[in-house]
Amino acid sequence: MVTRTRFDDSECPVARSVDAIGDWWSLLIVRDAFDGSRRFGEFQRSLGVAKNILTARLRTLVAGGVLESVPASDGSAYREYVLTPKGKALFPVIVALRQWGEQNFFTPDEPHSELVDRRQEQRLRALEVLSADGRRLDPDDTIVHKVSAQ
Repeated sequence: MVTRTRFDDSECPVARSVDAIGDWWSLLIVRDAFDGSRRFGEFQRSLGVAKNILTARLRTLVAGGVLESVPASDGSAYREYVLTPKGKALFPVIVALRQWGEQNFFTPDEPHSELVDRRQEQRLRALEVLSADGRRLDPDDTIVHKVSAQ
């Protein structure tokens, strides 16, 4: 069996983030949690994923503090999965992936889901990376600096 390369001690925040999320199933689970899914069966119906894979990904997301397993809101014996503050902080990541996908994988007339502002019922503005003084930044405008231990 091939062991998975771990990045939980990497100096790169992107590598650590990818390590914590795990894989694309996990990102889709987080997406569904933002869309209101809470129960195992809801995630499974939405994703069409095998039970063993879903179980493993949910456990990883709970262990990583992205989701929390709580008693069912209807008082039944079931458990539900809710986003933690750490999980909710993934919202801009999910929005960025959604917007990137809309821009790069759909033709202008092709139907797809869209995320809208609940209050105004309008599509979201495109996410932008901004400097501390508000300038829009592109990759050529940035450089990675190592942060030393304090």
